Amino acid sequence: MDAGRNSEPTPMRNRSTVERKSDRELVITRAFDAPARIVFEAWTKPELLRRWWAPKSAGVSLLTCEADVRVGGGYRLEFGHEGAKTMAFFGRYVEVVPHSRLVWTNDESEDGAVTTVTFEESAGKTLLVLHELYPSKEALDDAIAGMEGGMPEQFGQLDELLAALGFSGTDPSARPASAA
Repeated sequence: MDAGRNSEPTPMRNRSTVERKSDRELVITRAFDAPARIVFEAWTKPELLRRWWAPKSAGVSLLTCEADVRVGGGYRLEFGHEGAKTMAFFGRYVEVVPHSRLVWTNDESEDGAVTTVTFEESAGKTLLVLHELYPSKEALDDAIAGMEGGMPEQFGQLDELLAALGFSGTDPSARPASAA
């Protein structure tokens, strides 16, 4: 690959790392070329979440996207095709620290994880760490295949959204005022 090409800003430049930390824990890490405030909003504002959350390769749409992002508030994400069987993910927020940390439950099954997402900003970029703690090794074993393929794809789609909002490694002073 041409060295000059590597230095060009591109929304897909960042890569996700997926790591099993224990029998019950999975950690996915990725850096984003946007401030923590913007990345946090992409996780908490339904109008932004619906633009990146459903993996395109799955061939489904995010039909319902509700998020009451406050401690004790709930969320519901429903995937599928209009008029066909759908799949829902839902739970409640147990910790919300704006622009820094989100913790929620995944209540759609007995094997649902507790998800923690942290947003750490440095030099206008955000290191995002998603940590999932499952109730058992078997629950993580069942979930891991989808997470290894789906989350990196979703994070790539989040990169695309951030680029569309004016964040793709460009000089911060050149970003549109609407994205700031």
